[in-house]
Amino acid sequence: MLTAETIAAGSEETASQAQVQVAVLIPCLNEEAAIGTVIAGFRAALPKAAIYVYDNGSSDGTRDVARSAGALVRREMHRGKGNVVRRMFADVDADVYVLVDGDSTYDACSAQAMIARLVEDRLDMVVAARTDGDPMAYRPGHRTGNRLLTRFFASAFNAVFTDVLSGYRVFSRRFVKSFPVLSRGFELEIELAVHALELELPVAEIPTPYYARPQGSASKLSTWRDGFRIVATIIGLYRSERPLAFFFAIGILLASASIALAIPIFITYLQLGIVPRIPTAILSTGLMLLAFLSIVAGLILDTVTRGRREMKLIAYLAQQPPGEDRERRLMLSGR
Repeated sequence: MLTAETIAAGSEETASQAQVQVAVLIPCLNEEAAIGTVIAGFRAALPKAAIYVYDNGSSDGTRDVARSAGALVRREMHRGKGNVVRRMFADVDADVYVLVDGDSTYDACSAQAMIARLVEDRLDMVVAARTDGDPMAYRPGHRTGNRLLTRFFASAFNAVFTDVLSGYRVFSRRFVKSFPVLSRGFELEIELAVHALELELPVAEIPTPYYARPQGSASKLSTWRDGFRIVATIIGLYRSERPLAFFFAIGILLASASIALAIPIFITYLQLGIVPRIPTAILSTGLMLLAFLSIVAGLILDTVTRGRREMKLIAYLAQQPPGEDRERRLMLSGR
């Protein structure tokens, strides 16, 4: 049974959530068939949110449809999702950011629950973990590829994400303003997850439906090309964020190869007092030197990485957590 206190508490929570400034960011490339539906869905789900559509050089009527649907339309001519999101994060000012693809495959109604979870638990990122809302949602091979890449990422970074490639996420302001977007394409999602893991930011996942694209909308994702780019990004980020482990492993491999080559030479020398395979001995010595250089490089780069991480953490701490202004106003009003 609803009491007066429950109704009052619910009213206060609804009013307080309304005071949070929300920006919906939609990167687009040739999404004329879907963008109108996406904007209408988020307009209904988040009526007070500002909706931004950043066109990435579309050759169809994406911009006109988005503008007619009531979105703020801007352009970014440098191709690639990473380039568009970099521009979005730099230009748009808000308390909470909703990043979603413009292909009408994600559930707009889930944004309310994602934002509520972010604000109430003071999180910095909430990921929409895709569930099968439509059997035709995934292209052949994409489901398997997504699972393999998620597992590879989880093993490399000790991550707990179940859908690391989801394009539907909600961020706090302090996440967005401390995140240096370096990728240019669809590997952006990997970079977002690594940023949260390396700064040990509070994150969560919420299951959301995933639907098929509407008629006339085509995916820009290339299964093999972008899959290899994502794998290369994971390896590159592991090298830059975990340099000591990366270069120490290389050093161990080089040292093992050096020792394997040197053992027969030492046995022959102990038995006959000669070194019959001079080139092999030189190769073994060179591999051992490279092994030591690799380990030393890892130690040096680990110090550099710590400095970069500290700089990002300082930028992160300079921003207020989600809901801070709201709670301060409530305290001042005596509630």
